[in-house]
Amino acid sequence: MAYFVTGATGFIGRHLVEELVDHRAGTIFVLCRESSLDRMEALIRSWASDRVVPVVGDLGSDRLGVDEAWVEEHCGDIDHFFHLAAIYDMTADDATNEALNVGGTRHALELAEALQVGHFHQVSSVAAAGEFEGTFDEAMFDEGQHLPSPYHRTKFESEKIVRTEATVPWRVYRPAIVVGHSETGAMDKVDGPYYFFPLMKLMRDNLPGWLPLVGIDLGDTNVVPVDYVAKAMDHLAHLPDRDGEAFHLVNPDPQPVVDMVNAFCRAAGAPTFATPVDRRTTGALGLLPRALRPSTLINGVIRTAPAQAVLDLTVGRLGVPAEVLAHTSFTAVFDSRRTEKALAGSGIAVPDLEGYARTLWGYWEENLDEATGRDARNREALQGKYVVITGASSGIGQVTALKVAQCGGIPVLVARGKDKLEETRATIERRGGTAHVFPCDLSDLEAIDALCEQLTTELPAIDFVVNNAGRSIRRSLKLSHDRFHDFERTMQLNYFGAIRLVMGLLPTMRKQKRGHVVNVSSIGVQTNPPRFSAYVASKAALDSWSNVVSSELVGDGITFTGIHMPLVRTPMIAPTKIYDKFPTISPAQAADLVIKAMVERPHEINTLLGNVGAVAHTVAPKLAFRVLNMAYHVFPDSAAAKGTTPGEPGSTGTRESEQIMLAKVFKGVHW
Repeated sequence: MAYFVTGATGFIGRHLVEELVDHRAGTIFVLCRESSLDRMEALIRSWASDRVVPVVGDLGSDRLGVDEAWVEEHCGDIDHFFHLAAIYDMTADDATNEALNVGGTRHALELAEALQVGHFHQVSSVAAAGEFEGTFDEAMFDEGQHLPSPYHRTKFESEKIVRTEATVPWRVYRPAIVVGHSETGAMDKVDGPYYFFPLMKLMRDNLPGWLPLVGIDLGDTNVVPVDYVAKAMDHLAHLPDRDGEAFHLVNPDPQPVVDMVNAFCRAAGAPTFATPVDRRTTGALGLLPRALRPSTLINGVIRTAPAQAVLDLTVGRLGVPAEVLAHTSFTAVFDSRRTEKALAGSGIAVPDLEGYARTLWGYWEENLDEATGRDARNREALQGKYVVITGASSGIGQVTALKVAQCGGIPVLVARGKDKLEETRATIERRGGTAHVFPCDLSDLEAIDALCEQLTTELPAIDFVVNNAGRSIRRSLKLSHDRFHDFERTMQLNYFGAIRLVMGLLPTMRKQKRGHVVNVSSIGVQTNPPRFSAYVASKAALDSWSNVVSSELVGDGITFTGIHMPLVRTPMIAPTKIYDKFPTISPAQAADLVIKAMVERPHEINTLLGNVGAVAHTVAPKLAFRVLNMAYHVFPDSAAAKGTTPGEPGSTGTRESEQIMLAKVFKGVHW
C-alpha cells in the first residue's frame, strides 16, 4: 500500500500523515516545494519514520509540477491520494482562493489520474454548503445555495471538479471549523474562534470573572478538533465500497455561538455571556420568523460594506477581521449520520468542547499569543539580552523562554532534562529566535558551579537571571516527623541552588555593571498557608537573602525582583488533585509577571490577596492563624502525604463545597 499526500506540512495534513505513519503500512509520498524541503525534512524527523518520502512539486503547476519520470515510475502504485493542499482562510482574497483551491484541485486530480491511483480523497469543507438554510445532509451538494465569499465559492467549485471531472474513484470530506488538538492543544495559526481570544484575554485581565455580561443569540457554529478530523479521515478512507460519497466531519450537535464563546471564556477565566432573548423565545414560540431573528438581522448588517469598514477600524485593530465576524455562524445544520455510522465501533468520536477548551486556550496563550512581543517596552528591555531561566523545560520557565524570544531576547535554558530543553530551543528557532541549552541538576551545588563557569565563558553577557526552578511539598507537620529530608530537599533546590547560581554569576554581572535577578517566590510567604512549611520556608529564605544583598549590590547596577506568585496551573501542582477545581492562573499569566519583573524591575510583585494576607499577619496575627486553622481542617492531607492509595478523602459533598468556597475567596493561595 502506498500513499500520496498534498498539504502534508499544513495543519490537518501533518496530523493525517502522523496517523498514516502510526497505523498504516507502506510508503507515504508527500508533495513539497523545493524551498520547503528543510521544513519537510524536519517534520519527517519528528515522525521518526523512513516511510515518508518528499516529492518536489508545486500546487500551481500542471500535474502539481511532479517530474514526468517519477510519474511513470510510480504509475499504478499509489492506492490512496489525499488532496489537502488548499487555503483555509476566510480573509484570503478571490485570486488566492481561486489559484489554490480551484486550480490546485484540478492539478492534483490531473496527477492522480496520471498515476492511476486507487482512490482520490478530496478535503473540502462545510463551506461548500454556503448559506443553505435547513438540514444539509451528506448526499447533498448543488442545492442552489448562495456562496457569500471567495472561500465558500472556491470550496464549492473545487468539490464540483472532483465530482464531475474525476476519472478515478473519489471520496469527499467536509470538515467543520477545525481547531487545535484536543489532547495537546497544538495549533499552527490564528483562525476561526482563535481570532476572538485576544478579546477574551482583555476581558479576563480587566473584568472580574463573576461579572455577568449580556450576549446575543448569534445562531449555531460547529467546531471539531484536528485529531478527530485526521483519525476520521484515515478510518473512512480505508473502508471498502464507499467511493463516490461525502462525509461530514462535524459535531453532530450544533454548538450555539454563545456557548462556544462561553466555553473559551471559562477556560480563560473571563466573564461569560447570558442571552436573555434567544431562539427559544423568538423561534420555538413562533414569535418571529427566521428572517427577523436577531442572529439573522445582525449577520445581515455585519456583511454590509459600511459595517465592514467600521469593524475594520474597531475590532479589526484588535485582531478580529471583519470578514470573520460576518461568518461566525452557519445557516445550515450538517447531518453527519452517514459518517457516524461509518465510524461506529472505531472509538472515533467528536469530544465535548468543554472538555478540551482549556487545553486549546492554554496552547494559544503560550504559543500563539504575540501580544508580549508587540509591546515596544518589552522589546526595548529584552532585545538581544541574555536571560538565564531555570526550570525552563516546562511550566512557567518554558513559557517565559518563549515570551523572551518573542521580544527578541536570547533565552538561556537551564533544567535537568536536556531533551525537553532541546524541544523548547527547536520551537524558538522555528519561530526565528535564538536560544541556548545548558542542562544542570540545580540541587547539585558542584554542578551549579560548573554551570556558572560554562555560562560566563561561553556567553558574551548575563543580563537577567530568572530563579524559577523549584520543588513544592504539601504535607502537614504531623506527617513530617520522620521526613526531615523534605525540608532539606526544598531548601537545597529552592534556596541553596538559587543563591549558588546567583553568587556564581555575580562576578560577571559586577564586571558588566548591570544585571537583574528575578526570584519566583510564592504567595505563601505572605499568607503562610498550612501544610506548606517546608516549601514556604525555603521561599522565605530566598526572599530574605535577596533583600539583604540588594543593599550591597545596588551600587554595582545589580537589582532584584521577588514575585510572590499565586497558585499556577503547572505540572508541579498536578499531583494535588483538589487543585483541579481551584481558580489558578495559567503559566502564560505567570510568565507575563516574569516579563514585567524584567522590564520594570520593581523590588516586589504581589497580588492584592497576598498583600492583605501580609497585613493581616502583622495587624491581627491571632485572627489570621484562626482562619488558617479552619482551612487546615477543611482541606485534607493528600494520599501521597499519607502514603495511602491515591484519592483525597473528604473531597466530596459538603466538604468539597467548603474547599471550593475557600479557594475562590482566597484565590491563588496554596491550600
